[in-house]
Amino acid sequence: MSYQNAPEGDGPLIVVGGPGGEVGSATSVSRETPRPPAGPRVVVEGGALAARTPFLSRRWVRITGGLVLPAIILVVWQLASTSGAFTSAQLPSPAMVWNAAVDLAQRGLLGLYIAISTQRVLIGFACGAALGLVLGAVVGLSRLADILFSSTLAAVRAVPSLAWVPLLILWFKIGEDSKIILIAIGAFFPVYTTVAASLKHVDRHLVEAGRAFGLNGVRLFTTVQLPSVLPAVISGLRLALAQAWLFLVAAELIASSMGLGFLLSDSQNNGRTDRLFLAIILLALLGKATDSLVGLFERWANRRWA
Repeated sequence: MSYQNAPEGDGPLIVVGGPGGEVGSATSVSRETPRPPAGPRVVVEGGALAARTPFLSRRWVRITGGLVLPAIILVVWQLASTSGAFTSAQLPSPAMVWNAAVDLAQRGLLGLYIAISTQRVLIGFACGAALGLVLGAVVGLSRLADILFSSTLAAVRAVPSLAWVPLLILWFKIGEDSKIILIAIGAFFPVYTTVAASLKHVDRHLVEAGRAFGLNGVRLFTTVQLPSVLPAVISGLRLALAQAWLFLVAAELIASSMGLGFLLSDSQNNGRTDRLFLAIILLALLGKATDSLVGLFERWANRRWA
């Protein structure tokens, strides 16, 4: 059964499609009867009310719309690479990049490079984000910790990623430890900064209400303070994950024999522009895939605390 708004003025409101398909009774509507506010159309079926999802919010529309720009880029890329304005060394065609991927996959290198780089990013991101969450909470909730740590960490945050590489190699040699520590440094600061800043602006009334119910310390933090800054924490995690991929490339460009950063450096040295484009595309796809994992965590956190 569906209903529609009656026009202004006196007249009947006819309800059709009720149980059994009969026409419902007519009810007069006067000019003084307020019209319902504009909003999604309501459909009544079997006695239940359901709001229709807006067109742009439908899942298939979002997926299809998200593929429009990549498709345009692919077409422009193909046209530019075959127009004669660029040589194959400057701009390889999409087919050449695909063939380079197939060649590396047949040699067993493509999957290995992807797995190694992804493992490094996930481990470094987990370590850096966890440390950033803890220290950000301490600085955001303690005035003394804010005085002791804020200025020093702000100065350290300004150090470029490449500046850490020689020192980490000197201390930890060319191995996994130096790379993971560098990635953890990159993931630490976005989480620390957003958590510390957002916790300083938590509504005091919420904190007082939590204490009135007997919450203190860790329980107060996990029950009241952390849920209130959840959007900021998620934003910090997304930024930290992007930083982790950036610092991975910095580590693998200089001190690595495997991984996507090494593929970038090796392709540049050998003049393999097709593999260079392949490494860039893979970094973009992996970055999007890992960001989607943070999106899944965001949904779970919203159901848990929102």
